[in-house]
Amino acid sequence: MLGLALLSGFATPTAASATPTAGSAASAAPSPTVEEQRLDRAAPQEILRRSGFDALAPRLARALDSARSYGEARRAVAGEGARLWQRAVDRAQGRGPSGGDVSRDDDRPLYWARLGMTREVRTWKPAFGLTDGQRAALLDELERTSRGQDAIRYPRGKGLKRILLTGFDPFTLDRDIRISNPSGATALALDGTVIETADGPARIETAVFPVRWQDFTEGTVERTLRPHLPKVDLFTTVSQGRVGRFDIERTNGAWRGGFADNDTVGRTETVPVSDPASQPQWTTTTLPHAAIVAARTGRFPVYDNTSVTEIPAGGSQPVVRPDGPTPGSTARAGGGGDYLSNEIAYRATLLRDRLGLHDTLPGGHVHTPVLQFGTGNTTEITDPEFVRNRLDIIAQVRTILKVAAETS
Repeated sequence: MLGLALLSGFATPTAASATPTAGSAASAAPSPTVEEQRLDRAAPQEILRRSGFDALAPRLARALDSARSYGEARRAVAGEGARLWQRAVDRAQGRGPSGGDVSRDDDRPLYWARLGMTREVRTWKPAFGLTDGQRAALLDELERTSRGQDAIRYPRGKGLKRILLTGFDPFTLDRDIRISNPSGATALALDGTVIETADGPARIETAVFPVRWQDFTEGTVERTLRPHLPKVDLFTTVSQGRVGRFDIERTNGAWRGGFADNDTVGRTETVPVSDPASQPQWTTTTLPHAAIVAARTGRFPVYDNTSVTEIPAGGSQPVVRPDGPTPGSTARAGGGGDYLSNEIAYRATLLRDRLGLHDTLPGGHVHTPVLQFGTGNTTEITDPEFVRNRLDIIAQVRTILKVAAETS
């Protein structure tokens, strides 16, 4: 997610995630979002059917219809959300039934099944009434549980390194509704797995984030990562970047470039964070970028990307700087662009710095190659080259993590 050209913290929950008050007035159920409305197209329905994930939204609908109180509904939503995440992880890692003829490593069943479930919650009209705050809290619960955001847990004890990795939903779906995001597939494939390094085993925990500006404004990144960054040995945010290459992004910028998100909403502004008075224009990676680039990690080349776009101090027009920002400049794009991949990297590394971990915690952003379909495939939801590309990207991210863990 490199922004327009390349396509690429809030501590307090907002009203959308806060516990509602009992006295709030009930309201009519809202309409499905733009993102949810894409569910009715042929490709999402085929992905759900062929993966076996088409039964999950109807199951949640039945549970909601059986609920006799808001408390029962919240328990049902939390349980079904957690089961969706675990089912997707199990499927990606070869546990349980494959659930059809869509490749196990595919991240799209999770994405489309979640949207089916959020649509059920958004349009649900219980007999006992539901306030706006209660509905928002149910949706927040479903988002967090079905993305693994509240399931990040490491075994206790010494001798085990802890790695935290994040991925993203598919995006640019109005260009190609069939699209997958290799970062989300990587998160599913690696969640809870252990890699052997020269320094001993390292446990990977993962979560997936939405491609929506508003969720980031409301602090979903900080809320998820803050409890864990002081306890991990390495973190990396991951997203899809350019064709045919990996990039280790050296610098992240405090700017939103306006490209439309999955709800077709654009934002052009400084990245909104808590305490904006102390907000820097730039943050930097602390991943061992030189070692990662030098290592043989897979078939795709890996680059140390130092380029940014800035408005120089005293200037008024954006300038591309191949070697990083100059003193006093204003950010217009980090190495990873000006979209949500740059923003998650900026937020995560800013949180690292505000927690006083800049000098002790390796962390930054990895851009994967664009996941491409095979030549000539313009209609089918999968093909052998598509599967091979995704598996190779997942394997290469795993090796990058191994190199990073060994050299940090």
